[in-house]
Order: sequence, then structure tokens, then C-alpha cells
Amino acid sequence: MTGLANRRVLIVEDEWLVRMELATAFEDEHCLIVEAASAEDARDVLRASHGGGVRIDLLVTDIRLTGMLTGWDLAAEARDIDDAIGVIYVSANPPAPGRDVSDSVFIDKPALVENVVAAARRLLG
Repeated sequence: MTGLANRRVLIVEDEWLVRMELATAFEDEHCLIVEAASAEDARDVLRASHGGGVRIDLLVTDIRLTGMLTGWDLAAEARDIDDAIGVIYVSANPPAPGRDVSDSVFIDKPALVENVVAAARRLLG
């Protein structure tokens, strides 16, 4: 088992194949996976989890998503809910200085899932 075992990971990606690939990689690390296709759905998950006493340890999100909110918006709201949540952006959109939350990681698409998992290990130690 790794340091990621039993960590709760919220994967937010509107391309189901990419979301599935990320989910599988984190499941292989024995993480507990929650998936969302939009930032709005993910925000609802974060609020419900926090209100129910269940902590999401890591948010892995694309930047451009279906709906009104972006991954930038979602990460900011996630940190408002839980300032200790780890954040990894995985996107083909360029980084936007000042939009990312502190102590986050940006990975360019196309990304190797191994790189995303390695970043998660560094963030969650």
C-alpha cells in the first residue's frame, strides 16, 4: 500500500474516458474515488461531504468544464470549504497565474496518469 491508500479523491473531468483513466489509476493506489463531470456537480459533492463529516483529501480537476464554473473556480471554492484539500489541475489550457490556489500542481494535457498520481503522492505525502 502507498501513502495514497484510503485517501478520498474527487476527479472532475467532462471527458468520461479521461475521467475513467484517472479513476482507475487512483483506484490502483487504493484510493476512494468520487467522480464528477462538471464543477457544479463537484461543488455539490464537496459541500455534501464536508457537511456529512467526510473529507475529500484531493481534488483533481480539468480547467475547462461543462457548465458555468471552471476548474479554477472549483478549486477556489474547494479551498473555501476545506483549506487543506490538495489540488491538481490537469488541463490543455495554459496555466493562469493568479487563478490557481496556493500549493497546487498544474499538469499539462495530454498527461500521463502516472505523473498525476506522483503529484498526488507529493501533495499528500
